[in-house]
Amino acid sequence: MKQLFFILSLLIGSSSIAQQLKVYYEPIEGGGYKILANNNEPCPVSVKLSFKLTNLRVTKGNNIIFVVPPKSNKFLLTDVVRVKKNKKDKISYKYTFNYGDHHLKTHDRNYEYFLPYKKETAYKVHQGYNGSFSHQNKNALDFTMPVGSAIHAVRDGIIIKVIDINSKHCGKRECMKYNNFIMVYHSDGTFAEYAHIKKNGAKVKIGDTIKKGQLIALSGNVGFSTGPHLHFVTFFQRIGSRKTLKTKFLINDGKAKVFLTEKETYSRQY
Repeated sequence: MKQLFFILSLLIGSSSIAQQLKVYYEPIEGGGYKILANNNEPCPVSVKLSFKLTNLRVTKGNNIIFVVPPKSNKFLLTDVVRVKKNKKDKISYKYTFNYGDHHLKTHDRNYEYFLPYKKETAYKVHQGYNGSFSHQNKNALDFTMPVGSAIHAVRDGIIIKVIDINSKHCGKRECMKYNNFIMVYHSDGTFAEYAHIKKNGAKVKIGDTIKKGQLIALSGNVGFSTGPHLHFVTFFQRIGSRKTLKTKFLINDGKAKVFLTEKETYSRQY
């Protein structure tokens, strides 16, 4: 009797995808299997497959990362075919996965991002790109904002994840587990995360399509945080990491587009 086992390996922070992604197999006539995936997420999901095989061969190679399109069903990842017809075969595999296209290298570098707050307000960048406190080797921004300040979308996108159930905070990394945040998928394949929003502060839900400048949340002081602020970051999502990106924002009346600088205050009048 043929045997097939699989092990599901979740990445930290990716457990919610488990309900939306399914990797499974169907037998092939004459021996072997089709390895398939269903992705109910509104964004691509990358999956890495690792096989242990007896008398079987993976047609597309072992330890390969595949990208499953959004809202797809029975997407073929690879075939596993029998090597010798009259010998028993055995297969086991495990897979890890995360949001996004792991292989994506380019994005819209010229996109003009809105500042993440409402018109006729101004906030200070407390910590900038590669900041000394918590942004080492990370292209992220912290805007000093009173709790309850309106957070607006920097660009159009689809809401991928919303966490706003936490209220605890501290200045140690152990409090990252309490971070409240909203994750957005953009049309060029990048993501944005708006973090430390207040408990019950989200104004959007998973699957919503949002417009640039739309109110999406209220700021807070939750999670790994030493004071009220908005943590904002744009990134490529990889299987086990993120590649954070610098982005230019429209400032003042919207005619100038700049990289924001730590300790500077920026006004949005558009």
